[in-house]
Amino acid sequence: MLKKNDIEGAAYRDAMSRFAGAVHVVTTDGPAGRRGATVIAACSVSDNPPIVLVCLNRQNARNDAFLANGRFALNTLSASQQPVAAAFSGQTGLAPDDRFAVGAWTTLATGAPVLEDALATFDCEIIDTKDLATHRVLFGKVTGLTIGANLSPLIYHDRAYQLLKHD
Repeated sequence: MLKKNDIEGAAYRDAMSRFAGAVHVVTTDGPAGRRGATVIAACSVSDNPPIVLVCLNRQNARNDAFLANGRFALNTLSASQQPVAAAFSGQTGLAPDDRFAVGAWTTLATGAPVLEDALATFDCEIIDTKDLATHRVLFGKVTGLTIGANLSPLIYHDRAYQLLKHD
């Protein structure tokens, strides 16, 4: 028999800190302005058609730009791109628009900023969203794709950036 108990937010966050995830910067640009955020909550949904999802905190009003623009680029970071991750997480204190000075950026099909030397970038049109608790899940149909060098990925685990050895 399973025992159910109330899960406190702090305990949940402690347990989730044991979850290792690839670090991405998700970006958008359009009528609602340019925005970027560091995330680990992103994954593939389908390969036919190619669809990815990303989870963004709804409590940050700046993240509304993603939905308003209707597009995003999911940029997967290598170990050497930790400064990009730190900038877009807000750790560096840079203003949101100044964060794009860290790294080299271009665009693909949608016009969302794409990190030129990302491990991979998925340029997406938003085809669906789901608001749940504190987060909004964006489902994006991949309309453009880049595949960078096969370098060591940047991982987030135990509340810190970690490096995964790549042979």
